[in-house]
Amino acid sequence: MRGKFITLEGIDGAGKTTHLEWLSGFLQQREVRVTVTREPGGTVLGEALRKIVLDRAQLLHPETEALLMFAARREHLARVVRPALESGSWVLCDRFTDATFAYQSAGRGIAWQKIEALERWVQEGLQPDLTVFFDVAPETGRARSESVREPDRFEQERGEFYRRVREGYLRRAREHPERIETIDANDTVSGIQRKLEIVVIRHCL
Repeated sequence: MRGKFITLEGIDGAGKTTHLEWLSGFLQQREVRVTVTREPGGTVLGEALRKIVLDRAQLLHPETEALLMFAARREHLARVVRPALESGSWVLCDRFTDATFAYQSAGRGIAWQKIEALERWVQEGLQPDLTVFFDVAPETGRARSESVREPDRFEQERGEFYRRVREGYLRRAREHPERIETIDANDTVSGIQRKLEIVVIRHCL
């Protein structure tokens, strides 16, 4: 039986990584086999491209940035995501294509239709069974990120960039309400995880 594909999304500082770790444990307690991965990344090539796109010293054209994201994604799908799903493992991914719509289209200004074309080409119809968008105010996310690490190339952007990114995520949630669930990431960690449990059970268990 094919595994489920769950992606977690949100602006930097929304708490995705914390909740991804919790969700992995929650599923494993129910004897679900889990593959945890991330984008960009997840493969040798993907991790190399991740270093490039996050490097503060890089000056990338927005379309170059988007194409690198999809190059990493194509390899990720071929090497990790599809094989895991076909083996029956559930795939939990920290970011996927919704992030490209939010960051590269809404944030950087690339036409939405260009990202849609790349999505169709690279994914060949594959979409997550569930996407959870952790929604938080850009100012809150920025404060959280700055408290734990040096800002990367995206995290050093100004607040207006993150307001556009958040609006991009909200647009995707409106366009795909059957797949994307929005959770208020201003809640307590335990409160968020209770909501996440309900959402996963409703969609996937």
